[in-house]
Amino acid sequence: MFSAPETWPGWWPSVKQVTLVRLGDEAGIGAVHRMKWSTALPYDLAFDMETTRIEPMSLIEGKASGELEGTGRWTLRRDGAKCNVRYDWIVKVTKPWMVRLAFILKPVFSWNHAIVMERGRRGLVRRLAGDR
Repeated sequence: MFSAPETWPGWWPSVKQVTLVRLGDEAGIGAVHRMKWSTALPYDLAFDMETTRIEPMSLIEGKASGELEGTGRWTLRRDGAKCNVRYDWIVKVTKPWMVRLAFILKPVFSWNHAIVMERGRRGLVRRLAGDR
């Protein structure tokens, strides 16, 4: 599920489109997906995500470039019968207006990011429960 970002729009409402730009190797390393996201605020973001590291059943990492630049990392950890999922998103924005206003809008951007991630959490819970 995490390693197939083209399926994300089906369960993560903020992901509007994912297009495969380049295939990776047999493990998926080097694959590039162009992603278009909507946010709780009236702006969208588009960026490419290149898969840079995969440790099956435990870690997927990628490098973002475009309107966001940096690293995203899914970490999955078994916890008895459960699985803890953590997503670290270490990026900076490159849209000029966002860069210029970040010093004052940082709390708003943080709130916005939390909304986008909560939409993803809820969608993932529904997907794993078998609801569509």
